[in-house]
Amino acid sequence: MLTLTWLTLSTNSLAQDNAVILVYHHVSTETPSSTSVSPEVFAEHMQYLADNYQVLPLKTVITKLQQKQPLPDKSVVITFDDGYKNIYQNAHPILKKHNFEYTIFVNPILIGKADYQLDWQQIDKMAKEGVSFANHGNAHIHSLGILANESHQDWLTRVTLNVQDAERLLQKKLGYSLKYFAYPYGEFNHSMQQKLTSLGYVGFGQHSGAIASHSDFSALPRYPAAGIYSKLASLKVKLSSLAMPVSNVTPNIAELDSSTDKIDLSFNIDSTDIHPNNLACFKNGNKLEHVNQGGQISMTLSKMRKPGRHRVNCTAPSKRYGNRYYWYSKPFFVPTADGEWLN
Repeated sequence: MLTLTWLTLSTNSLAQDNAVILVYHHVSTETPSSTSVSPEVFAEHMQYLADNYQVLPLKTVITKLQQKQPLPDKSVVITFDDGYKNIYQNAHPILKKHNFEYTIFVNPILIGKADYQLDWQQIDKMAKEGVSFANHGNAHIHSLGILANESHQDWLTRVTLNVQDAERLLQKKLGYSLKYFAYPYGEFNHSMQQKLTSLGYVGFGQHSGAIASHSDFSALPRYPAAGIYSKLASLKVKLSSLAMPVSNVTPNIAELDSSTDKIDLSFNIDSTDIHPNNLACFKNGNKLEHVNQGGQISMTLSKMRKPGRHRVNCTAPSKRYGNRYYWYSKPFFVPTADGEWLN
């Protein structure tokens, strides 16, 4: 199916089957640096987008890609996670200046109850000015954490209710339900992906990469654009990236246990517009050796026992678009030996 879709699109502009989603958290100089961007740098980002890209609503992009309809080349979506008040104070005026529509993933049970969160009056005002709101769960939890004496089915029921309860509250407060869910901390596993997909949700992670009609809509990548990722020079490369057409990913899981030290990762690449010999892969910034056998890429990942979030990023230049790169990111999530999850 992937190959047929790709070959059909190759007769048109491959770039029209492509978009980039950015994710921010804080726009402030008084919040944790790892998840923050200053208002000045954020304004620089938005001006660059205004000058060079087509900023579109998330719903427009998702709908068109799901229906395999063309998008404008260089389409970008702006999203925020967690619904912090500084989005309203510092980011919204900049976005409004450019008439950019954007989406905030919120924990609705916290709205108006925590002083660092948006309140419903602010959300109502922003909604009238082009902002949409989507689901980040009622409680901002590590979804992969299993409680003491909790079965796998009980865990799945609990984390699913966390999503569904939040969606019902958003529907009640906003009058609409997008059924878009951003995984807290970007963490997910195969069971959760399958369950939410069966309920009609589109899932969003925090691993890197562009999206296309052939992407996995249960866990779409978004480029973090704050903290160490906020430099415009590196962000420019990501904004111009294309979604790498991969298939047959093995292992098709993201959650690992703390006893796993090595993993053999493999996937196939459609090389219609890719120079596979120029593929480069990295894990947490370190270059990986890989083998390419007729378009099947394989590599061994080591030191996977370390708790936290691991990420393999692979890039390869486009044949048709000389200065643009295809990008694929595969995340892995590892708890501590005690089963705890790191923030």
